[in-house]
Amino acid sequence: MNRPERIADTDIASLMRDMGRRARAAQSALALAPTASKNLALTTAARLLRERAPMLLEANAKDLAAARNRGTTGSFLDRLALDQGRIDGIARGLEDIARLDDPVGTVLAQWTRPNGLSISRVRTPLGVIGIIYESRPNVTADAGGLCLKAGNAAILRGGSESFHSSRAIHDCLAAGLEAAGLPVDAIQLVPITDRDAVGHMLGGLDGAIDVIVPRGGKSLVGRVQQEARVPVFAHLEGICHTYVDRDADLAMAVPLVVNAKMRRTSICGATECLLVDTASAATMLAPLVTALLESGCEVRGDASAVAVDARVKAAADDDYGREFLDTIIAVKTVDGVDGAIAHIARYGSQHTDCIVTGNQATADRFLTRVDSAIVLHNASTQFADGGEFGMGAEIGIATGRMHARGPVGVEQLTSFKYVVRGTGQVRKR
Repeated sequence: MNRPERIADTDIASLMRDMGRRARAAQSALALAPTASKNLALTTAARLLRERAPMLLEANAKDLAAARNRGTTGSFLDRLALDQGRIDGIARGLEDIARLDDPVGTVLAQWTRPNGLSISRVRTPLGVIGIIYESRPNVTADAGGLCLKAGNAAILRGGSESFHSSRAIHDCLAAGLEAAGLPVDAIQLVPITDRDAVGHMLGGLDGAIDVIVPRGGKSLVGRVQQEARVPVFAHLEGICHTYVDRDADLAMAVPLVVNAKMRRTSICGATECLLVDTASAATMLAPLVTALLESGCEVRGDASAVAVDARVKAAADDDYGREFLDTIIAVKTVDGVDGAIAHIARYGSQHTDCIVTGNQATADRFLTRVDSAIVLHNASTQFADGGEFGMGAEIGIATGRMHARGPVGVEQLTSFKYVVRGTGQVRKR
C-alpha cells in the first residue's frame, strides 16, 4: 500500500480512460442487479471493515504521520483520523444503506391518458458517478455504498493525504462486490495521486462519466465547477449560522449553540457564526458567549460581544462569511429575525442555517425566507447529515438548485424515465 510514483501523462490518460470504460460496462450490469445482491455487497463490506480494523488503523497511521510531517492543522487531522469508533460508524453507514428501500424501479407517478395510454415515471440510476474528495476516508465507503445501492458505478478519487486509508476501505468494498457476484469495477478507486487524474475525470473520460460530485475545500470545488464538462452536484462551503431570537429559551439555546459549534468543528454542518437578537442581547449574549469560551472556542465578535468578556476578540470584516472548520466562531447582534435573514443572505453559503425561538410565527418566517438547502428550528446544525436524515449516509450536501439539494443520498443519485404502455394507439394528425 505504498504511494505510487508519478507516471507519465500519456499513461495517466490511458489509465483513466480504461477506468471509464470498465465503469460503464460494470454499470450496465449493476443497473439490473437484484436488491439482495447489492445489499449483500454492502453488508459484507461492513463486516470486513470491522474485521480488518487493525489494518485500517495501520494504513490511517501512515496518512496521519505524513500529514503531521507537513505541518497539517488540528482540524484537518480530525477529518483525516480514524479510530475504532469511526470505523464502526463507517460500517454502520453501509449497513444503514443496505436497509434502505432500493430506489431503482420505484414508480414515482402513474396516470392514464384519455386515449388509453398508461404512463409511469420510474426511477433509474444516473449511470457512472465520479466523486472527487479530499481528506475524509469515510467518503470512500459512503460514496461507494450509496452509488452501489442506487445502481450506479463509481469512480472515486480521494485526496493524496488519505491515500492509504482510502485504499484499505476500498479493498473491503471490492471484496463485498466480489462476494455478491457483482462486477468489482462497479466501485473503482483511482490508484494514483497525480492531480492530472482529476483533470481527466472533469473531462468526462470520453463520455463515461455522467455526473461529478466534489467534496472538499473551496479551491477543489471551485476548480470542479470551472473545469467540469459534465454536470456537477456542488457543495461549495458550509458557512452555517445559528440565530438566537428574542423569544428563545435560553436553557435550550446555550447547549444547542455549543453543540452546533463544538461537537465536531471540522464538519461542514458546524455553525461558523452565531447571531443574537439585539432585543435580547442584554440577557442572552453573555451566557452564550461564556459557554462557547468555556468550551474552548475562540470567539470573534462585534462591539456588543467584545463588551461581554475580555477574552472575545474583535471580529474582522472577513470573519463573517468565513468557514473556520476550527474552534473559532464569529458572533454578531442583529435586528430581529429580519436582520438575521439579511445577514445570512449576505454572508451564508446556502448550506445550513438554524433559528432558536419559542415563537412559531418567527420560526416560520425564518424557515420560509432563508434560502438554504437545510433550515432548522430549535435543532443543532450538526444534524446536517444524510445519516441523521435517515438516508443511510450521504456523498455531500449539495447547495445548488439543480436535481439534488441538501444531503445527496440514494434517491438523489437517481434519475427517471417514462414508461408508456399502449394497446396499439397511433397519434392523429
